[in-house]
Amino acid sequence: MAASSEGDARRALVGAYREVVDLGLTELSSGNLSVRFGDGMLISPTGASGESISEDSLVYIGSEDSWDPGQKPSSEWQLHARIYRGSAATQAVVHTHSDYCVAVACHSKPLPGFHYMVGAFGGDDVPCVPYNTFGSDELARDVADALKTRSACLMSNHGATARGGNLSAAVKLAHRLEISCRHYVLARALGEPRHLTPEEWSEFHRRFGNTGYGRPAS
Repeated sequence: MAASSEGDARRALVGAYREVVDLGLTELSSGNLSVRFGDGMLISPTGASGESISEDSLVYIGSEDSWDPGQKPSSEWQLHARIYRGSAATQAVVHTHSDYCVAVACHSKPLPGFHYMVGAFGGDDVPCVPYNTFGSDELARDVADALKTRSACLMSNHGATARGGNLSAAVKLAHRLEISCRHYVLARALGEPRHLTPEEWSEFHRRFGNTGYGRPAS
């Protein structure tokens, strides 16, 4: 559900940012969050931390990709903007450099379907987009393309991004991806874990689709 006022949206975004920090999904100024508002979005400023972020520091970026002079949105603002343009149902985006997501992403491979909860992101794995410099249009394009059919993706040698129908959903998906990556790293200590079969995935998605639990915004 969209916030009823800009003040509500700003308060919610600050609260979500601090929740992501408390969950250990961002450290220092390594992540960024946004929420759709009006014809544009509100996004955390560059260099934000759990201590420094405030309602007044958030940047509103309009439909023409413009913001007030003197403000400095996150360097990844293009990534957020492209995701919103690619999915009308998406209302919030969370980008993190969480430990286990980064560890898996640095191998430039998808998170495989080793556990049924990998399917919570909309497929049989979690894709990993190729490396491009942070803040680049190329990176924004690749992430937005990956998230057309998934609710989260890894970013090679970088981190992860999740999208949701509201801030709470996006934060939970980012947290769930970190948990899944942690499980994979731990499982890999014994060798490559077993992957679910296509038949098992078909059954999972049949059952999962009936619950609505964790389904990605379309």
